[in-house]
Amino acid sequence: MINKRVQKLREQMEALNLDSILISNRSNIRYLSGFTGSSALVYITKDKQILITDFRYIEQATMQCPEFEIVNQTTKGLIGTAMEIAESHKDKHIGFESDHTNYSTYLSLKERSCFNFVPTKEVVENLRQIKDAAEIEKLREAERIGDLAFSHIIPFITMEYKNGLTETDIALELERFMRMHGASGNSFNPIVAAGSKSSLCHAVPGKETLHEGDFVVMDFGCIYEGYCSDMTRTVVIGQPSEKHLEIYNTVLEAQQAALAAIKIGMKGKEVDAVARKIIADAGYGDYFGHGLGHSVGIDIHENPRFSVAEERTIEKGMVLTVEPGIYLPGFGGVRIEDMVVVTEEGIENLTHSKKELIIIE
Repeated sequence: MINKRVQKLREQMEALNLDSILISNRSNIRYLSGFTGSSALVYITKDKQILITDFRYIEQATMQCPEFEIVNQTTKGLIGTAMEIAESHKDKHIGFESDHTNYSTYLSLKERSCFNFVPTKEVVENLRQIKDAAEIEKLREAERIGDLAFSHIIPFITMEYKNGLTETDIALELERFMRMHGASGNSFNPIVAAGSKSSLCHAVPGKETLHEGDFVVMDFGCIYEGYCSDMTRTVVIGQPSEKHLEIYNTVLEAQQAALAAIKIGMKGKEVDAVARKIIADAGYGDYFGHGLGHSVGIDIHENPRFSVAEERTIEKGMVLTVEPGIYLPGFGGVRIEDMVVVTEEGIENLTHSKKELIIIE
């Protein structure tokens, strides 16, 4: 699988007239080589694939990257070592990741006038948009762990909320459970927001306790073998009011319509519009201010997206979230999120947790 990814990168290099390309982004390094350490560069030429790291990671890199030549960096550091390799290969046109290169590194490259450094943008990220079968299986398992965690957290909240259960307690229990069931960690800091705080899209769990009449938004995910999951469910404490039901059912209708609409060839903004129209027609258009969803993979936020500005089209093998929401300041908010794979027939939904409103009493 790694060879196929490197070969696709070489095809892009040829189109850009590059002799070689320097990969510095950690997620892109992992995608191309399998290396999970924190200090490395990948140097790809027309016929070689080299991973440069330091003494701490040589043994690890040798085990993780059998298809790569492993080079221990010299006293000149990662960049200096890469340039020594470039000189030995007589490479002239060298691509670098402009989005992931800091200014001091850029100045260091510019000093080497014997090379023509070509800034590239999202070359590897574009390859990562389409997930292969192995990636999809890891994403499927990551989301399965999330489903298990949600099944666990509902009875946990039911049993504990009258005893002063806090948002932080719920976030910690979600993380504990996911780690106990195969996750290596959170794919992002979990969002748990109760009551009026649930109108904050990216609320940070705090000491707030749960009370009758609260919406509780739980947005969480885990990492499984390097791949992320993402899901959101909203529950209510005690019997919901008509306003609770109206908001929740509007979001649910918008999400279900968007899920049903997804087809290969649609632009991201067209999928977004399906959900946004339902929410706007219900009178809550001003309270849905974020995009409908984003791609997920090695990183929790990847491209393309479902948003009002997304012109890129949806292709088979993309994995995206679908997460409409309504957020009313002073009252609370609702978000419902699934993670799906785009297929020939439409989608495979990787999220299986119940979406009908759960009432906790």
